[in-house]
Amino acid sequence: MTPMALMRAAALALLAASGAAADQPAGQDKYAGYHYPPVGSQEVFARDLIRGPAPDAAAREAFVSMIAAAQFDGRHPAGYALFAKGAGSRKLIMVALDDQIFRTPFRARAVMARLSAAMRGAPFFKENGLSQDGTFFDMLAMLDFESLTVTDGATWSHRVIFDRSAE
Repeated sequence: MTPMALMRAAALALLAASGAAADQPAGQDKYAGYHYPPVGSQEVFARDLIRGPAPDAAAREAFVSMIAAAQFDGRHPAGYALFAKGAGSRKLIMVALDDQIFRTPFRARAVMARLSAAMRGAPFFKENGLSQDGTFFDMLAMLDFESLTVTDGATWSHRVIFDRSAE
């Protein structure tokens, strides 16, 4: 499967389900206070199910653009905004657009679980034997994102750091 086909499959699966250092000082996060409240918690995702050449910034931007385009065409409600920032577009940010979808971190986790279920149905995950174990976080790691920051856009933010050094 070509990288573009992989991104298209991942983006469509994501929409169907929609609705570094581990301790980064808040003062070094130039997006905190602008795109989201200061990050209050974080975790490290250190699993690498498939090793291959890392996609470039254009691939990550295309992934995000496909999701945004589908949200705007009216087929899928835009419960959150998803965009890439930073050098090489390696920081993914997901901001709730209403007061309910990410009202609590637990609801955000539920959305991530739903996104994982959609990823498992994508042809790429099936073809590579990942339909039982693959997650949304695995897809982001494969796309070589450095981090995902999830926020309700008002009171809390949580960051997931993707550590691809795990063998």
